[in-house]
Amino acid sequence: MTSDVPQLHWTEGDVPHRGRWRSEAGVPPPRRVRVADDTMNADTAHRLACEGTALLWRGDYHQARQLLQALARRIERRPRKAAPGPGPTPAQAFHLHRKAQAERARILGMLLIPFDADQRVPLRRAPDVRAACEEAWGPAGEPCVASLRDLMGMIGAHEWRRRGVRVQALGDALVHPHYGVFSPVRGEYVDLVAQAPLPAGLAAHSLAWDIGTGTGVLAAVLARRGVQQVVATDSDVRALACARENLARLPGGHAVQVIEADLFPDGRAPLVVCNPPWLPAQPGSPIERALYDPGSRMLKGYLAGLRDHLAPRGEGWLILSDLAEHLGLRTRDELEGWIAAAGLRVAGRLDIRPRHGKAHDPADPLHAARARELTSLWQLVAA
Repeated sequence: MTSDVPQLHWTEGDVPHRGRWRSEAGVPPPRRVRVADDTMNADTAHRLACEGTALLWRGDYHQARQLLQALARRIERRPRKAAPGPGPTPAQAFHLHRKAQAERARILGMLLIPFDADQRVPLRRAPDVRAACEEAWGPAGEPCVASLRDLMGMIGAHEWRRRGVRVQALGDALVHPHYGVFSPVRGEYVDLVAQAPLPAGLAAHSLAWDIGTGTGVLAAVLARRGVQQVVATDSDVRALACARENLARLPGGHAVQVIEADLFPDGRAPLVVCNPPWLPAQPGSPIERALYDPGSRMLKGYLAGLRDHLAPRGEGWLILSDLAEHLGLRTRDELEGWIAAAGLRVAGRLDIRPRHGKAHDPADPLHAARARELTSLWQLVAA
């Protein structure tokens, strides 16, 4: 084993052991590890996990899943201290929510599962998870240890990829998201790209760019609308593989070229589309990079470079939710200021209400902001 690969160390039967440590969030291996099995009750497991002791499971796989659920229930039952005075601001509520999510992830991440070199789980009644592991980790190589929570995420992602997501704007074709690539389950942003009037500049050169393509769904929508050449960019290896696989099977996908780039390719285009992460916050794991954009880096980068990449009579389409504004994380004046500073002006805007369940769930911690959310397609042109 190479020294730069994280190692988990533990003692079992008075014998010291070590194994490769895997964590999607990049969490370092726990320093304290205790071997656990079906004889451990949930209260003890919860206490140890809260104290920072990881539990390496050697019992029945389904018992481990039940224990994980029991830990989650205990976390939800923990009393939350209400601060004196008025309630939190929307921004404070958001940060408290994320802090609670991080603590929940830390505790649940303490239940560990071993994997053999071929990525089988050597536990009683364990399912065959090799396909899910290979999709997330790549080919098998050596034994390792990871959290059961990570494994459940990989299994869930494998099922999403296997079944696919039906996209109405593509004639109900299926898009298959890969592990770590944002799934197009929120169809409203796809509908905006399917409905917005195409810019006049496409008449001279039928070319569009999809910046940060992810699954490739927006590039496929543009091709379906008749754009003869679409260039889809991304800097994430998983997203590039996902987009190429989807576009190889989607109608019109042959018109799309997928390339690795940080934002823009070389040249100019009459239509440049970007759907950046909507919230300016630090992602807690690589998977969250589709949701959180630290310092609005991608949003600012797109706006700052757009004018220099627009062909005559071209438009840049910015697809963005205003949830950050309702949470107090970014103001409308800031966004409009960045647009103006980039030498751009707003030629039009299309809005749509979200349809996902959280927008209508009063129990959601961010419900007040989500209930007012709009997703918009900003049509930007050179000022």
